Amino acid sequence: MSPPNGHANGSFGSSDQHSTPPILSLNANSTSQYTATQIKEFVALLEVPFDPGVIEWRVTNTSKGNGQSRGQVIPYADQRAYTDRLNALFTPAGWTRKYTVHTSANFQRAKDQKTTAKVFVTCDLTIFGIGSHSATGEEWADDANAGTSAEAQAFKRSCACFGLGRYLYYFTGIWVDLDDRKRPKTIPKLAGWAMPEGWRQGLRPVQQPGPQGSTPSTSSGSQTHQSGQAQSRCRELIQQIEGMAELLGKGLYRGLLKTIATAWKPSDITDPLVLERVLSHMHAAERGLKRLETALEKTGPAPLAAILRSHHLTSLDRVENLETLHKIVLALESNEPAK
Repeated sequence: MSPPNGHANGSFGSSDQHSTPPILSLNANSTSQYTATQIKEFVALLEVPFDPGVIEWRVTNTSKGNGQSRGQVIPYADQRAYTDRLNALFTPAGWTRKYTVHTSANFQRAKDQKTTAKVFVTCDLTIFGIGSHSATGEEWADDANAGTSAEAQAFKRSCACFGLGRYLYYFTGIWVDLDDRKRPKTIPKLAGWAMPEGWRQGLRPVQQPGPQGSTPSTSSGSQTHQSGQAQSRCRELIQQIEGMAELLGKGLYRGLLKTIATAWKPSDITDPLVLERVLSHMHAAERGLKRLETALEKTGPAPLAAILRSHHLTSLDRVENLETLHKIVLALESNEPAK
C-alpha cells in the first residue's frame, strides 16, 4: 500500500497537512516485502518531525556569568511519541521490539571518579515487511531508573535507524536563562524545518561548520568573538544563496528573498538566522524543481501548460514561492501514467 499521492519521498513535500500520518496496515504474519520505492515512501513518513506539542526540552549544560544562571537546552520526545508514530503508520500489529539487558562493572564516572556498574539495554526493532535495526542504550546502575532510561534510549536509537526522530540529532543546544530550580525561563521556538508543516514543504536543517551554541555569552570578549563568528557565517551563507540564483531562476530566487527576508539581494540581510532560513527554502525549491523535471519526463509538457494556466501563470519563471511550486508539482505528478 502506498502513502497518499504515492510520492512521499522526502525530497520536497507532501500535500498531507495533518500531523499524524494515515494508517498503513500490514499483517504481522505476512512474509511479503515492500518494494524499494515503497520503503522509501514509508521512511519519508517516519522522518517527518513530531508535533511541537509532544516536544520537551532538557538542560544539558549550565553556566553562571554576571550573576545569571544559564543553561544549554536540547529538544527531545518521550518514547510514547515514537510508538504513537509507529502505530499510526503500521498499526500495533505491524511492528515489534525485543529488549536484551546486561550489566558491566568497573566503569569510572567522570563527575565523581566513582567506579560503578553500567546497565546496557539492546533494542531490536522490527517493522514487518521493511526490516530490523538494533541499538544500545546505557545508564549508571546506581540510578534508580537505570533500566527504564537505558531502554528508552535504545528504543529511540533503533527508531532513528529508520529515520524516526533522526531530525532531533541536528540540534546542538540553545542557551537560555534558568530559574532558581535550574529550569528554562523561556522555551526556544522551533525552526520551520523542525515542524511537520515545514518539513512537508521541503525545509531541511542547514549543516553548520562545527558545533554551535557550545558556550554561552558571559563577557564582552566572548560577545566580540561570537559577533565575528556571526559575520563570517553571514558571508558564507550569502555566497551559498547567491550560488542558487542560476539554479532557481529569477522568479523563484527573487520571490523567496522577498517573501522570507523582505530583501532584494542576499547582502542586504545581516541576520545569519534569516539567511539560513532563506537558504533552507531555496534548497527546498531546488528539490521541488528536480521533482518537477522527473514528472515532466513522464507526462510531457502539455499537462504542465494547463496546470500553469490554472494558476494564472504563463511560465515557470513566474512562480515566486514554495507553496505555488508545491501545488504545481503535485498536480503534474497526478498526471503521470499509471504503472
